[in-house]
Amino acid sequence: MINETIGWIGNILFAICGVPQVIKTFRTKSAKDLSLLFLWLWLSGELLTFIYIIVGDWETGIAHFPLYFNYIVNVFMACYLIYAKYVYPQKYRPD
Repeated sequence: MINETIGWIGNILFAICGVPQVIKTFRTKSAKDLSLLFLWLWLSGELLTFIYIIVGDWETGIAHFPLYFNYIVNVFMACYLIYAKYVYPQKYRPD
């Protein structure tokens, strides 16, 4: 029970780490300071690790719901920030 509680707390903290950046990007409608390489690596790492966890859970029959929560939230945040990077106008473009 205590392990699951610790897992949930840790994964909620990991899951909300990107929230301030998502809020800032949404409010300013600018993603100019975000590295596109970082965003694609973040999304790829989240997706691959999530797949790894799901496959492992299928093999063992154990579900790690705190991890699922973390990776799903992070995939959505990374997707939004990648979308913003491509769609929002780049403010203060150098000529």
